[in-house]
Parts: sequence; structure tokens; C-alpha cells
Amino acid sequence: MDNRFVRISKFLCLVLRHKPETIGLALDEEGYADVTELMRKALDFGVVVDRPTLREVVEQADKKRFSFSADGDKIKANYGHSIPVVLDRQKAEPPELLYHGTARDSLASIAEHGLGLGTRQYVHLVEDENTAAEVGRRYGEPHVLKVAARRMHENGFEFFVAGGGIWLTKTVPAEYIT
Repeated sequence: MDNRFVRISKFLCLVLRHKPETIGLALDEEGYADVTELMRKALDFGVVVDRPTLREVVEQADKKRFSFSADGDKIKANYGHSIPVVLDRQKAEPPELLYHGTARDSLASIAEHGLGLGTRQYVHLVEDENTAAEVGRRYGEPHVLKVAARRMHENGFEFFVAGGGIWLTKTVPAEYIT
């Protein structure tokens, strides 16, 4: 994606995952926003976005962060919310290992307490070590944690697929992390 699409994607993350009030956007209980209202309020905020651009951001994003309603009139973030929304998640059996990228500064706390929700509704894990390293770089010197996901699942922890190689769970106790 080019820089314009990256900017639009970051804007959508802000208003669909974290702070819809920034532009006065209303989300329904599932986190959907009316596309026409989103475009109008984005423009009032100084962000120009149209339906073809939204469609391209949704379809071309490698992490599948967003999706449209079946009729295309609404858009939502698929995961990563720090605001309460009801997510329609399908439980799934995870692969043997999943990965979590973090900063080296967080390792001591994670070793003691595991991975918790922080400001989000779920702990985010990925299928690919390189992606986890990219995520870790956002927070400082990256470190990739291996999570014994299948063992967790066998011990009763629920996992959900968010798409784009992203997996969600409510917590990861320290004993499942290396």
C-alpha cells in the first residue's frame, strides 16, 4: 500500500478501534460505522476518503484489519479494539505455536505475569515470527515470544481467528511463553 492508504488505514484504526469520538462517529454494538457518515465526518476532520479508497484499504490490507457489512453500507475494525464492542468470533483450534512481538523492556513483567489485555479486548498473537518482530519494533527493541497455543487450547483456553494470520485470546499465562 502507498503512503495515502497507510494514512487512511491508521485513521480508520483510530476511529474504528479506539476513538470514534475524535470525529463524532457513532459505532453500533458490533463496532460498525455507517460508511456515508464516516466519509462525511472524516472530511469535516480534514481526511478525504471515498468508497473506492475504503474498498481498496479493506481488500488490500495484509492484516485484514477492516471489513464491510454484507450490503457494503457499514465498515468495522475486525480486531484490536480498546473500546467495548461485541465481536462475532468463531472459536478455533490454534496451531502448535503462535508468536507475540513485544519490546525487551516488557520481558520481566511478561515472565512474571504473562500476557494480559492491556487496553484491548484480546491478546493478539500471530502465526509468523517476522510479523511478531515487526510488532515488537513499534515498542522498542523487539523480542519475539513463542506461545504454546495448542497446549493452552488443550488446557481449556479459547482462541479465535481474526483473519490475516491474527489470533485472539483473553490471556496467556507465563507458563505457556518462551
